[in-house]
Amino acid sequence: MKRSFRSIQWPAVFWLTIVWVLLWGDLSAANVLGGAALGILIMVVFPLPSIDYAGRFRPVYVIALFVSFLRELVVASFQVAWLALRVNHQPRSAVVRVKLRSTSDLYLTLTAEMSSLVPGSLVIEAHRLTSTLYLHVLDIDHSGGADAVRDHVLVLEERVLKALASDQELADAGVSLRRRRGADPALNEGEAS
Repeated sequence: MKRSFRSIQWPAVFWLTIVWVLLWGDLSAANVLGGAALGILIMVVFPLPSIDYAGRFRPVYVIALFVSFLRELVVASFQVAWLALRVNHQPRSAVVRVKLRSTSDLYLTLTAEMSSLVPGSLVIEAHRLTSTLYLHVLDIDHSGGADAVRDHVLVLEERVLKALASDQELADAGVSLRRRRGADPALNEGEAS
């Protein structure tokens, strides 16, 4: 199948060029051109599937998503560090199955990546057709049990949907933009997650 020059995904080429320059550690014209050429070659030989995005970017909810993510990242980092320093505590880990509400590959991927980036949990499998994530949780007892982990991932998915999904996608997933008290701690000050 012949690919045209216009079908190359230029944002991906841009990021591949940046990675190339960072790997070489030298910002020079030769490195930038070489990285761009390599990025184009990669996009032609290994094209990425296009992701359909019919959503709606909501800046307030995007900010809330990143603030809550950064807060969870910091808190979880300290919790995992404390767990590593505790000598007499043997954590009980578990694999938790979470069925997401959205069927979009984009929101599944974002939810999975954000769940994996927070220390203490790792997505070990994602079923695209069923929108199901399987997470390995380092200390299930400290996390509040399997139901609490499921609820946490569903709240994260809801934040992602509120930030990026279209009104129709929100309705299909059963998510409302109205701020309910306690529904999203990142948008309700003074509430714990």
